[in-house]
Amino acid sequence: MANVKFTSALKRFFPTLAETEIAGDTVKETLCNIEKTYPGILNYLIEDNGRLRKHVNIFLKGELIKDRETLNDAVNSRDELLIFQALSGG
Repeated sequence: MANVKFTSALKRFFPTLAETEIAGDTVKETLCNIEKTYPGILNYLIEDNGRLRKHVNIFLKGELIKDRETLNDAVNSRDELLIFQALSGG
């Protein structure tokens, strides 16, 4: 299972959001499993067409994921994912 961390911006919508171990062979599968624990989080991360939202970045092992379209980057056990929702406005 991968260790998944979240930036504090998402805690505004999901106050109980915490670093957690989540199973998944790809980024997409891992996100779908996060949805089971935090229902509705996918709406903040993924567009209706399945693509990662413009203001969301996911780092896998310290690097931005390569596949923002289908989220098929491979995730291995002991990998670390950081889900980062950028803030906008002024």
